[in-house]
Amino acid sequence: MTNRHTEIRKTFESVSLGAPDRAIGFVLWKVFHQYQREIDRALLPLDLTHLQFTTLTLTAWLAQDGEAVTLTALVRHSQIHKVQLSQMLKALEQKGMVSRSTNETDVRSKDITVTRTGLQSMRRALPVVIDVQRRLFGEAGMPGGNLLKTFHSVLRRMEQQSSGCVAHSTP
Repeated sequence: MTNRHTEIRKTFESVSLGAPDRAIGFVLWKVFHQYQREIDRALLPLDLTHLQFTTLTLTAWLAQDGEAVTLTALVRHSQIHKVQLSQMLKALEQKGMVSRSTNETDVRSKDITVTRTGLQSMRRALPVVIDVQRRLFGEAGMPGGNLLKTFHSVLRRMEQQSSGCVAHSTP
C-alpha cells in the first residue's frame, strides 16, 4: 500500500463517520435522488418531470385562496432556487400549464396562474405521485406517518438553525 493510500485510510479513520452509508447526508441524498428518478419515470407519460410537477402543484396550492402567486412566494414556500423555479415556470408556460402576467402593483413581478390544462395535468399526476410515495415509503411517509413527522421535525430544526434561532452545540 502506498503512503497516499495509507493517508487516505487514516483520514477516514480519524475525521469521518466511516463508510459513506454511515453519513445521514449521503443516505438522504441517495434516497432523494432515487425518489426523484421514480417520480420522473412515473410522470413521463404525463409529460411532466418531478420538479415541474412540484412547481405546478405548489403554484396551485398557493393560488387556492385567490391571492396572486409570484416567483418570490414560490421560492419562499419551496426553498427551490429562484433561477431553477423560473426555468420550470417557463417550461410549464410553454406546455400551456401556467400563464404569467405582470403584477398590478409591482411591474417587476409576474403573477403566475395555473391554467385549465395545468389543473387537468395536476389532477392526473397527483394520484401517480401519491402511489409512488406510498410504494417507496409506505404508510410511514403518508400524512400522520412517522417518517413524515420525523422529516418535518428535522426540517423545522434546520430552519431554526439557519435563521440563528438555535445555538450550535456538539453532542
